[in-house]
Amino acid sequence: MLIDLHTHGKLTKKSDFSLDYFRESVREAQEAGLTALALTEHFNTKQFDDIYCQLDKSYPYRGDYYDADGFRIFPGMEVDAAPSGHFLMIGPRDVILALRRQLDGHTLKGSFLPLADLLDLTDGMPLLRIGAHPLRESNSLETYDWRLIRRLDALDLNAKDLHTYGAVMEAKVRRFAQATGLPVVGGSDTHQPLQFGSICNRLEQECETVEELRQCILQGGCKVSISPCLDTKVKAASAIKKLLKQQLAERQQLQEQLREQLREELKEQLQRENEGAIEGEGAGQR
Repeated sequence: MLIDLHTHGKLTKKSDFSLDYFRESVREAQEAGLTALALTEHFNTKQFDDIYCQLDKSYPYRGDYYDADGFRIFPGMEVDAAPSGHFLMIGPRDVILALRRQLDGHTLKGSFLPLADLLDLTDGMPLLRIGAHPLRESNSLETYDWRLIRRLDALDLNAKDLHTYGAVMEAKVRRFAQATGLPVVGGSDTHQPLQFGSICNRLEQECETVEELRQCILQGGCKVSISPCLDTKVKAASAIKKLLKQQLAERQQLQEQLREQLREELKEQLQRENEGAIEGEGAGQR
């Protein structure tokens, strides 16, 4: 089984979920040789629940995954915890959606749950819990009490970080993992389909449930595979993402201009109708 454990189905947090865009992502993942992915969209993305409403209408749900013509999509989300860490929660669909509802009120910076509270909340849930990009400067997990880090199931060797920091990042993550006693898994952290295949996990067994995934990882049945094309994939995906975000911003600006123009036209029309009504009343009185 070849699975990417850190992926995003949307271009940005502020964009709507597009089923066509997601299907393109699945096709690109398959072409990159993957047989499964964990969809770990940000928990504070726009209309989180809508993602799963659309997936429910488009793919059958079997075990703990959506079946896209044999390609497995495991539900999940990326959760922020105070002061600055990110954590991947992968689990059955209903568990992920229920957890997301429990995090209402903690989705904005300054309101994120402390890691201890997040771990207490999710203890006992059938989840695979991974520390995302653990040594990224902006989200380093080294600042946390390591007793909390050891309650996770694994650490994320992140394709973006390998591209940004080079091979030294892999060595640092593996040392941190050894110090905390956690296994290392790979995640592309892709928001753009071309990044699929930059890094993945080769599992010794085909997994149908998240607990099977978790046990396979904990028992050493997971090998991280880094593509020799990682830098090219990440660089190309980042460039396309930047262009698409610019186009999205321009389209949103145009839509706002059109809405403003429509509001002004309606305002003028209403004003003319009111003036006509007043003139009509005056003529009647005469």
